[in-house]
Amino acid sequence: MNILKASYPIAAVALLALTACSAVPVTQGGAAVELISARPTGCKALGEVIGSQGNVFSGDFTSNENLMVGARNDLRNKAAAMGGNVVAMQNTLNATHPYSTGNVSTTIVGNVYACPAK
Repeated sequence: MNILKASYPIAAVALLALTACSAVPVTQGGAAVELISARPTGCKALGEVIGSQGNVFSGDFTSNENLMVGARNDLRNKAAAMGGNVVAMQNTLNATHPYSTGNVSTTIVGNVYACPAK
């Protein structure tokens, strides 16, 4: 068997592990979305949004901080795509797995609003 061909699966796993370590990037529109903890006044409700990062396969290769940052960035990106500029966060769930050393995923639920510019 060719040694080069045998190394492809190892390289693919290494690449997956390296990309799993980083947080979901925030888009330009997502960066403009404000995350708050209470319902804003004077804003139009646009709907619910769920942001998440990680799973049982990549969670062990991603720090708890990057799981949280990635979930928040995913939430912001989705809110911006809906036309919102504010998300009132409602719930955060950190999932674990019996064979993992920490969290394997983070999910955040919130309501998206279009608020007047300050």
